[in-house]
Amino acid sequence: MDLSIIVPTYNEAPNVAELVRRVAAALDGADGGVRTDAEIIFVDDSTDDTPEVVRLVAEEAPLPVRLIHRTARTGGLGGAVVEGLRAATADACLVMDGDLQHPPEKIPELVARFAEGDVDVVVASRYAGGGTAHGLADRTRVLVSKASTAITKAMFPVRLRDVTDPMTGFFLVSRAAVDLDGLRPRGFKILLEMLVRRPFRVAEVPFDFADRHAGESKASVRQGIHFLAQLAALRFGKMSLFAIIGGLGAVLNVGIVAALTHWGVDYLIAAIVAAEVTIVGNFLLIERFVFSDMRGQASGVWSRFAKSFAFNNAEAVVRIPIVAFMVETGHISAVVATAITLVVAFVVRFVFHSLVVYAPRNASTAGAGREVVRELDEQAVQPGEL
Repeated sequence: MDLSIIVPTYNEAPNVAELVRRVAAALDGADGGVRTDAEIIFVDDSTDDTPEVVRLVAEEAPLPVRLIHRTARTGGLGGAVVEGLRAATADACLVMDGDLQHPPEKIPELVARFAEGDVDVVVASRYAGGGTAHGLADRTRVLVSKASTAITKAMFPVRLRDVTDPMTGFFLVSRAAVDLDGLRPRGFKILLEMLVRRPFRVAEVPFDFADRHAGESKASVRQGIHFLAQLAALRFGKMSLFAIIGGLGAVLNVGIVAALTHWGVDYLIAAIVAAEVTIVGNFLLIERFVFSDMRGQASGVWSRFAKSFAFNNAEAVVRIPIVAFMVETGHISAVVATAITLVVAFVVRFVFHSLVVYAPRNASTAGAGREVVRELDEQAVQPGEL
């Protein structure tokens, strides 16, 4: 095969036949272009009859059509793309949506640009010269799209300096250039994840983002929140996820203190209760979402819990008197004092968990000072799991 076309789908049954027809027409060379020997791989997470439709269309299609129907939707749309890349026959892999907002007629141009051999990725851009985003439902979505793109480029000014549309789902990539094992797909912006994890040679071609052929948009507030979490994890790595969990714990901690003091409990007792509850909760969350990739080489779970629990209680023993001092001497409310000290404690907690709780069992103590700095920096920027 010259080209593997990967189409992640979720309830796109009405669009399958038209997509296959237009892809086949675009690649047959009938208009004087070069015929491209291609396959289409549908990676499907649908709950409707999309898989059955794909099978029926495949029987009559003029090019090979394959179906991967996933029962476990690991990684969302991004995970579907990664699974398609693993299954692809060709090195040149084109990713596009199944709703026909990415026009198949543009595929030959992406293929031709890739064939020049000087790039790893060809991005179909809504914002390069001549591109449009008129397929977005309304002005609000256009504004959100442009704002998201601007924020993303600002957060990755070096890696995305040659990319006007890192949020697009329409691109062609050399599978050999992608570290599939290093990807941690967590939603629908898989191109962004690829581009920021390692340097690529990138070219762009403009395209018109069309209206949906059929069905309804999958955009939602939940997707927007998920994207922001993905962006934070890609930019700041484990530390961002540790901060998110710490923030949730801080909110819970402050809430418990506020509730208990409101009910007449002494603020010191309230602070102790709040600390113990959040220590256990935070440990369970960082086990699952932050340091899950390090558990295999670290000590056992009970040892990790004991280290984390002991450290956090020791930190609380130091922090709570400071809270008391701030309340008694500085006349600061117990809630404000608790919040301030929790913010200060964040960095110390991250350092301890990165270098002690989840340290490899066979870690050497040689060159301790330099190794601590290197390891901390490495852990802080590693991508976390969502």
